[in-house]
Amino acid sequence: MGALQSLSDEPEYRELAEKTGFSFEQIGILHKRFKQLSHNEDMLRRADLDTIPDLACNPIRIQIIEAFFDKRNFHQNGDGTVEEISFEEFLVVMSHFRPPALNMTEEQREKVRREKLRFLFNMHDTDNDGTITLEEYRHVVEELLSRSGALGKETAKGIADAAMLEVASISMGHMEPDEFYEGITFEHFLKILKDIEIETRMNIRFLNMDTMTLCK
Repeated sequence: MGALQSLSDEPEYRELAEKTGFSFEQIGILHKRFKQLSHNEDMLRRADLDTIPDLACNPIRIQIIEAFFDKRNFHQNGDGTVEEISFEEFLVVMSHFRPPALNMTEEQREKVRREKLRFLFNMHDTDNDGTITLEEYRHVVEELLSRSGALGKETAKGIADAAMLEVASISMGHMEPDEFYEGITFEHFLKILKDIEIETRMNIRFLNMDTMTLCK
């Protein structure tokens, strides 16, 4: 209790709690994990996240790591990427995985949902042009399918292309044979995922400090 009280007395921790929605206890745990990952440094780099066993098993490992260094995810009006992040930036990115509070209003819940979907959209809009292109979408689907070992690269590519055409039909409706689908905009992305309860499904497991899980 004394340790938590001392954290609440720190203006920096109070500000982080207000900004991210994490409790003082959660901030303390995440700070400990940050220091462990950064080897007690004040800044975290890609290579530090690249060594996490649980994350190494994830087929979209690269996109997850890049999300931590994408300025669009820092709750600021920035774009591009950085080479290293502070604990505050790490915490802000982590807040995208925090489930919504039970006492939220519908308006607040919708705001959280939109922020989470924007975060997911940014992960796949790798060139930051406002659309998830066929190539970007294909890459993600290929990674997800080919990592399973059950499908070859060409088969995975064919499935990815077919999936993108289905997405195009949902987003755009009927398309003429000579029409070119430029990609998924964020508004299309919202439409595609409108029936999925993303608020409670986004979670992250690789920060478990005691994990010894290795890829099989």
